[in-house]
Amino acid sequence: MVLDLGRPPEARFVSRDVVLDPEEVAEGDIAYVMGHIGEFGDDNRAGIERTLHRFSAIRNRKGKAVGVTCRVGRAVFGTIRVIEDLVFSGRSILLLGRPGVGKTTMLREVARVLADDARKRVVVVDTSNEIAGDGDIPHHGIGHARRMQVPTPTLQHAVMIEAVENHMPEVIIIDEMGTELEAAAARTIAERGVQLIATAHGNTLDNLILNPTLCDLVGGVQTVTLGDEEAKRRGTQKTVLERKAPPTFDVVVEIQSWSRVAVHDNVAQVVDAWLRGLPLAPEVRWLGENGEVSKTREVSPSPGSTAIPSRPEPVATSPQVELPKLFLFGVGRDKVRQAGQDLGFSLETVNDLDKADALLTTKTHYRRATAMVQSAERLGKAVYVLRKNSVPQIRQFFRAYARASAEEGVEVALSEAHSASERVLRGEESVELDPQRAYVRRLQHLIAEQYRLSSTSSGREPDRHVTIRRP
Repeated sequence: MVLDLGRPPEARFVSRDVVLDPEEVAEGDIAYVMGHIGEFGDDNRAGIERTLHRFSAIRNRKGKAVGVTCRVGRAVFGTIRVIEDLVFSGRSILLLGRPGVGKTTMLREVARVLADDARKRVVVVDTSNEIAGDGDIPHHGIGHARRMQVPTPTLQHAVMIEAVENHMPEVIIIDEMGTELEAAAARTIAERGVQLIATAHGNTLDNLILNPTLCDLVGGVQTVTLGDEEAKRRGTQKTVLERKAPPTFDVVVEIQSWSRVAVHDNVAQVVDAWLRGLPLAPEVRWLGENGEVSKTREVSPSPGSTAIPSRPEPVATSPQVELPKLFLFGVGRDKVRQAGQDLGFSLETVNDLDKADALLTTKTHYRRATAMVQSAERLGKAVYVLRKNSVPQIRQFFRAYARASAEEGVEVALSEAHSASERVLRGEESVELDPQRAYVRRLQHLIAEQYRLSSTSSGREPDRHVTIRRP
């Protein structure tokens, strides 16, 4: 909720903004709100005791509040089911994700589960009172975990060390690590055998490796000059990047959505592979329609390449899948044709890179043929990398491409549900969506619930579809 002096008050949702009152906000309204919440800290945030709501002030040059933003906070249970085994493993875990994806909500649930279910001594270092709420009594969302408040954000690293030295924790929970001092404190904690679970700024592991402030969390990066023989053996230049030290965190989890994550296990090996130009292969996990955790393995882009899934679960193949025109480099044309026939795919290979949609090559040729890869990227072509030139690997690529196309179709279907919900809110009685399979229809129903609208499925397969209407 937003209160700005001289403007109508608003409620801002994920999908839309709603004016709460046509009358403009006056100084008295802001003063009333400021007088009924807690004290503002150095981070210009306040709260309401024993709740997770957070207030932030906008001030003029003289320090007077001329606007207030209130974020409504809730403890959501069950959010760590996809990584529950990692949490209970005792290893240190770093959570990454864009703002608003649910990092703090997941962190709060981790604290509760480890304190209540695993019976561990858990200490939450709560810088902005966002994990355990405002006031001296922590919110019940963290269970029996203990909470240490931080007087000012610049002292978070000191409170982290104090927690280890004074309170005998088995687990320390930290939100939003963002400075070199905090990275150094995290290393100290990990070296003392305490499980550390934290969030950090950055969407993916790539962002973290390239962040000079926080890259020490995953071991840091340094420039090394190789001898002639070693450079020849590796097939690289003499000056290369290598990991500087053991990583602070054993596992990095990229939160992609409320029910889908990518897990980088054994961070030391992952970072070493990335620095050598090899693609990352995180384990992707998601909650299925029945609440079951599903897993697959996907290849993330190495520097300069395009990601394709690897080792996917079997997917339905169809001659109607539209494959890109492929320029083959180091991949046998006969093997490509055989793999396509095995799966029933119709494909086309071309001899001119300009006429291709994508370049298909092997890892060996990718690392050696820098000029060819650069030419493809300069022309805007996707670059797909196989581990080796074999029919099974090529079949795996085709299946992965089909899966990626299917996932793109899911996103289109969800976008259609959002658009239909907004049309109903604007006055339409009901909107019928395009036919979808059961899993996608379930997601469309959930979107309708988010808008507080009714939805029903009707028709017979394969024409069964969702209709969204007013409740």
